[in-house]
Amino acid sequence: MPELICLGELLIDFCSTAVDVPLGEVAVFSKAPGGAPANVAVAAKRLGLSAAFLGAVGRDPFGDFLADVLAREGVDTTALARTPGRRTPLAFAAVRSDGAGDFVFYHDAGLAPLTEDLIDPPRVAAADALHFGSISRIDPDARAATDKARRAAAEAGLLVSYDPNYRPRLWADEAEARRRIREGFDGVTVAKVSDQEWPFILGTDDFAEGAGALLDAGVELVVRSEGADGAGFATAGARGHVEAFAVEPVEFTGAGDAFVGSMLADLLATGVRPGELDEAALRRIVRRANAAGAITTTAAGAMPSLPTRRQVDAFLTRRGE
Repeated sequence: MPELICLGELLIDFCSTAVDVPLGEVAVFSKAPGGAPANVAVAAKRLGLSAAFLGAVGRDPFGDFLADVLAREGVDTTALARTPGRRTPLAFAAVRSDGAGDFVFYHDAGLAPLTEDLIDPPRVAAADALHFGSISRIDPDARAATDKARRAAAEAGLLVSYDPNYRPRLWADEAEARRRIREGFDGVTVAKVSDQEWPFILGTDDFAEGAGALLDAGVELVVRSEGADGAGFATAGARGHVEAFAVEPVEFTGAGDAFVGSMLADLLATGVRPGELDEAALRRIVRRANAAGAITTTAAGAMPSLPTRRQVDAFLTRRGE
């Protein structure tokens, strides 16, 4: 059985080939496989974990392409459903030099067309970790499926990872988005929230205050990714900040997913609950995650740019580590 199951959306990213051009004015897009949980599955696999993807795509050429990509990457697609009569979701992204996301999505059944019948609790419980985001919490059917998987994982004592990955254009109402996203932290072991999402989701700019609220709610490890400013982390017994690596970025799509994939690979390798790790261990894990994210920004396309363990090791060696 795979060590990590990633649940949620699998789609095609069409990223602008020009930087800082408004989305409606982009002339040329480059096609790449994407979807945050799928990116995390590939990132973790390239970094040494066995990984599976749990989700659905259409029975169309784009669905064929995505299924083939995951299979070539060695990601288990046993639980990848091919839904007849529905199109595989597409995302169009304007690449920006400041790293901010500017996405428009095209789909006819939600970006994560999951249903409860696709969730096999014993299969989920047989893994070591489950990862998901908030996009599979938008539509009622997908939310019920996500919650079913999350409950099975929590009851089995798995490491449960959550990256909200908030996309405002996908939600009809801000208050509903905040409520549903915050519900997603229930039973979660590790939460990664970006600095851009932090105030909206947690109601504060302050790291200590926001992290404290999540820790009080039962999360063991809270991480705030801050792009070029690095990342902060907190557990009940340790807290710190790790600086980012300076690189020449080409595109930021997928950097956060590389960060999460690296963090999960290293957390599982410790064999210790995240909340029991000391500050030094957490700094090493977050530093490697920063490296994985930095490497991903140096090439175009989220999934194609995700680094291998050898690439991360070489990158850190060149930095004298």
